[in-house]
Amino acid sequence: MRRRYLCGAFVGVFVIAAVLSATAGGAASTLRHGRMHRITNSTSTNWSGYAVTGSRFTSVSSSWTEPTVSCSATAYSSFWVGLDGDTSNTVEQLGTDADCSGRTPQYYAWYEMYPKYPVNLSGKVLPGDKLTASVTTNGSGSFTLTISDTTQKWNFSTTQRLKSAKLASAEVIAEAPSSNQGVLPLANFGTVGFTGATVNGAVLTSSTPHLDPITMQSGSTVKAQPGSLSNGAFSVAWKHS
Repeated sequence: MRRRYLCGAFVGVFVIAAVLSATAGGAASTLRHGRMHRITNSTSTNWSGYAVTGSRFTSVSSSWTEPTVSCSATAYSSFWVGLDGDTSNTVEQLGTDADCSGRTPQYYAWYEMYPKYPVNLSGKVLPGDKLTASVTTNGSGSFTLTISDTTQKWNFSTTQRLKSAKLASAEVIAEAPSSNQGVLPLANFGTVGFTGATVNGAVLTSSTPHLDPITMQSGSTVKAQPGSLSNGAFSVAWKHS
């Protein structure tokens, strides 16, 4: 699982330059994404969604609609695609957040080459926006991370290097981000729907080999749970902070 500082980076149709930022709209500067903290084969303290293992992975992509977060207290939620992080110590990922600073919602995009800190993007993100993201690699340490917000009409792409990446997994995930103190409260994002999920160019289905549906859980409390997967589409429902 990933740990993360506030991350996000986006560029518009006109290619907005990504800027490293310690905060995103005032959110906590110690927020990070990171590796999966696994409890059992199908449960995690910080991830919910679908992961695939058991092979060598060079690409992952999906689309989603930025959910509307319900804020009653400070909490965080992230939605992303990535390589590694499940059974490996690096994660090459990008996506969006829907966070709560007290009762104030905050939305933004980011990328992260964990264990490096995240980078927040300057492209505007609002609830209801249609987003598409992908991570690809040449298999020799070079990664291209791309995200677009078709509603706000911007695109972002960056090339990063990480020679230590194992390429051991691919995933499409809703996450409770972490700080140095551990997993943070999960913001009430309602339901997020992912579509067009692909790994190594193939659409994810219930028959994809080594497919792992992951429920986010803390003790006996289920925090988020994925629905059934059909032709690259599934949803993750918030259950508890």
